[in-house]
Amino acid sequence: MGTPDLADEQRSRIRRNSLLQLENLSNSSSENQMGYKWGEERIPDIPELASLGYLPYLDICRLTGCLIPGQDHLTPTLDYENLNENVKKCQYAVRGELYLRASELQKEGKKIIFTNVGNPHALGQKPLTFPRQVIALCQAPFLLDDPNVGLIFPADAIARAKQFLAMTSGGLGAYSDSRGIPGVRKEVAEFIERRDGYPSDPELIFLTDGASKGVMQILNSTIRGPSDGILVPVPQYPLYSASIQLLGGSLVPYYLEETANWGLDINDLRQSVAQARYKGITVRAMVIINPGNPTGQCLSVANLKQIIQFCHQENLLLLGDEVYQQNIYQDERPFISARKVLLDMGPPISKELQLVSFHTVSKGYWGECGQRGGYFEMTNISPKAVEEIYKVASISLSPNVPGQIFMGLMVNPPKPGDISYDQFVRESKGILESLRRRARMMTDGFNSCRNVVCNFTEGAMYSFPQIRLPPRAIEAADKLGKAPDVLYCLRLLEATGISTVPGSGFGQKEGVFHLRTTRS
Repeated sequence: MGTPDLADEQRSRIRRNSLLQLENLSNSSSENQMGYKWGEERIPDIPELASLGYLPYLDICRLTGCLIPGQDHLTPTLDYENLNENVKKCQYAVRGELYLRASELQKEGKKIIFTNVGNPHALGQKPLTFPRQVIALCQAPFLLDDPNVGLIFPADAIARAKQFLAMTSGGLGAYSDSRGIPGVRKEVAEFIERRDGYPSDPELIFLTDGASKGVMQILNSTIRGPSDGILVPVPQYPLYSASIQLLGGSLVPYYLEETANWGLDINDLRQSVAQARYKGITVRAMVIINPGNPTGQCLSVANLKQIIQFCHQENLLLLGDEVYQQNIYQDERPFISARKVLLDMGPPISKELQLVSFHTVSKGYWGECGQRGGYFEMTNISPKAVEEIYKVASISLSPNVPGQIFMGLMVNPPKPGDISYDQFVRESKGILESLRRRARMMTDGFNSCRNVVCNFTEGAMYSFPQIRLPPRAIEAADKLGKAPDVLYCLRLLEATGISTVPGSGFGQKEGVFHLRTTRS
């Protein structure tokens, strides 16, 4: 046997001596020679022994009944009481109480229709053929070497799969650049240029695991503490309220006017900012959701110009959530990007206003929610700030590569003359026409119900009807400690198996109640 390590002997000796000292102290009077009273939250001298790592914290607690400063008394770190307060405070109604109850009922054998989230494929929408063919070949590249591959896959799908694989550093199983595959970012930039009529820089485009991850990245870079505020529309998609709470910022609401088809009043915006500043909050950014979620309205060019001018005057970063830009169900108000309107306005505002725009493969006629493909594009963001955002993105190494391929296919689909073009157009038009029919059908259906009022949904994937609840229903909810629309949605779930989201999860004016249901 080898000679015991001197350091081990020293540690054992210090441990024995420490325990003896603690035993002597614990056997002494309630106030020992150092003036320490047991039960107080401090140990004056003994912790310096324990701080060396030689005496476990639980031994000290067991022998003395005392706490070491900065430690939690015998409570495991991930017990509820010890969690980050921001984690406990943040709420996400889309997967909240209603969803959890619906999942319980489903386990009990009840048939549940989950309309709480825009998840088209889960509700029966079939995936588009061409992108699935390309991704299948990218996932199993050995198929490309099969002499019969052309009998199963069309030539344009084979060519695109080879093109994407050549962009990667080792196929779909290899990390990409933390901003995403350069070739795919170039395709996104070309899509943006076709859409807006202005060039886009691939170096200012970051591919992300869905738009939500991009939103959180930008909010994380924007929020410095609780005195930083983000203007968010109410009703709003709870990604924003939950993320702002989680990051320790302050949500500054601006209310959309339901009687004006969820319109925006610039005077209300100014009032929201003034009230926030009165409370000591520095408003740093404004969120717009266009088309709206859950409200479904489309912003006009005039609306967007007002918003851009307001953000410029107030020195606010504008965050453009434009994930439903393909989901338009009327011809009077087509989708127009905030970026296009900004650049159309010309200098100086087009060179000064900071804008970050978000898009995804999860919505539109693609509905590829599970693939988690998204991007954000930055306009007028300084190079040094872009470097810092890149640095933070690098912590996660790489967005998922299959999601990046789906994004490349979405922004660069089959073109006229391609073998798959006719089928792609037929499938995508069929999905959009179905969504448009359902938008009208849902609006008419809700408006035919007693005590229900619903604005026509111009875009996005949801209906957001107002439910006029009688006083007794409100009183019953109060007695149960629930918001009235939460109780209504729970009763609807129990009776019909339809899982919706209460309007209180998105925010709404006092005394007004809604629910949101998807039409996808």
